[in-house]
Amino acid sequence: MRIKLSRNTVREVDMTPMIDIVFQLIAFFMVVNNFEQVKVDERIKLPRDQLARPREEVAVDHVVLNIGYVRDDTGAIISEPLVFYLSAQTPILDFGPTLQTEANVQKRLGKELSDVTIEIRADGDIETGQIQEVIRMAQDAGFQKFTLKAIQGEQQR
Repeated sequence: MRIKLSRNTVREVDMTPMIDIVFQLIAFFMVVNNFEQVKVDERIKLPRDQLARPREEVAVDHVVLNIGYVRDDTGAIISEPLVFYLSAQTPILDFGPTLQTEANVQKRLGKELSDVTIEIRADGDIETGQIQEVIRMAQDAGFQKFTLKAIQGEQQR
């Protein structure tokens, strides 16, 4: 009796090198990606909206003010409205002198205050009048440009 040997004509591709390359690319892009979150405060919960998009251009002359509350573990508000700027937490009504100091710093750096943008990132629970008060104080300090990063919609938790 003769035994017929059949040859396997389908060859399997070794995927191990491909998986290695994919993981190396993931690691590379994680290291190269710009994670500049220095001016973003995680305590500020911005509302979600379909139209909200991250900034496309890099702002050079801008000051970021995060306005929000201190919250407990359940997300309940446990403080008055605060401005989180640099490492300080200042009540909104007491923030005027800090804006004046920032204006003086910008002037000493040789920048025109009309070119410096105040970017306000406000918690979704902050009242409009409180944001207007911060804008008024910034105008009193000499700033003229403002952007607001709080859009009406469902607040993220």
